[in-house]
Amino acid sequence: MSPTFRALHIRNYRLYALGGVVSNTGTWMQRVAQDWLVLQLHHGSAAEASTALGLTTGLQFLPILLFSAYAGLVADRLPKRKLLQLTQAWMGTVAILLAVLALTGVVQTWMVFVLAFSFGLGAAFDAPARQSFVGEMVDADTLTNAVSLNSASFNLARVIGPALAGGLIALLGSGVHATGVVILLNGASYLAVISALRLMRAEELTPVQRAPRGKGMIRDGVRYVRARPDLKMILVAASFAGTFGMNFQMTSALMATQIFHKGPSEYGLLGTTLAVGSLTAALLGARRTSRPRANLVILAGISFGTIEIILGSMPSYLTFALVTPLLGLSLLTMLNAANTTVQLSVDPAMRGRVMALYMMVVMGGTPIGAPFIGWVGATFGARWTLIGGGGLSLLGILIAVTVFGGARSPLHWRSSAVMDDAAAEESVAA
Repeated sequence: MSPTFRALHIRNYRLYALGGVVSNTGTWMQRVAQDWLVLQLHHGSAAEASTALGLTTGLQFLPILLFSAYAGLVADRLPKRKLLQLTQAWMGTVAILLAVLALTGVVQTWMVFVLAFSFGLGAAFDAPARQSFVGEMVDADTLTNAVSLNSASFNLARVIGPALAGGLIALLGSGVHATGVVILLNGASYLAVISALRLMRAEELTPVQRAPRGKGMIRDGVRYVRARPDLKMILVAASFAGTFGMNFQMTSALMATQIFHKGPSEYGLLGTTLAVGSLTAALLGARRTSRPRANLVILAGISFGTIEIILGSMPSYLTFALVTPLLGLSLLTMLNAANTTVQLSVDPAMRGRVMALYMMVVMGGTPIGAPFIGWVGATFGARWTLIGGGGLSLLGILIAVTVFGGARSPLHWRSSAVMDDAAAEESVAA
């Protein structure tokens, strides 16, 4: 088998990846449909639409900020395969409820807010379990490849999902009812992951010994990270990018409708063009045989912030769409390198809690960043959602390098605290 796809020779991982493609496609379809639903509910008022989109995105990620630390503890304490079945069922149920409200025509903005928060609650407990479960399906030598293939699966879905959602919404009339059909399809897609998890062979999994019950376990995870300057640098850099830069679903909706005056098909296509770059980065990461270092996180992050600023200045829909793959390439390279570096350099007994903190800073800043970026769009115009987001991402990355990376240039920075290959392998295998 090609080195790019070597993790797929493991049956349990192969099932997991297949279910993930189906479910992630549905998730990306819902993201487009949910944003388009909010735009339809505030049709005619650009300022209200910007604010409502920012609040919807913020509320969906607020549970990650509020509950990620506890969710990481749950991931370390409970069997991850059973926990994932519960979280997937929860998110599927919430999606179906939102779909029914849209299909019946009774949906209102406050209902979208409530269900976005409820969906995010399931995602908050799903993320650390899903991230750390990969290490139970594959061995240490295959983990980097498996993480990259997870990203490839996610971004393959991102190529398909937005374009499919945009096309379906346009085909069905571009109204509220059309968004309900698309969201309903996402609700059904969670059955794919649940089925994959149930079909796995338990004897072929290598579960990490559960963390013993005790007081201060969450604080132990925080203290563990505080003692690691390399982890703090990665988390600070990722938090700025996640809070201010990774709001593309909202910013592209504003650019498509307010700047380029396009419909749902063109809006959905922007998600696909972004995903082309992300998928490329994921496949390149899967081919990598050496373990990524923190300097790759920083260099990719600087590229991401710079490209986002350029993207906000594009004069036409065509040039905007042509630059988005570069944004996806740089962002996914940063996140892949950060994810793998963190997973391979932490104590396995701490992995759930540390990955929860990682997800909290990457995704949990959205409740702050999304409403702020939405306000920027309402006050200064849609272009500034990208220019401002990219600028703040760059600022945060430079702060992270200055405070935690020493005086050396990020072009030459290598984390002295990140384990070498032998030490990382020993940690994962322990």
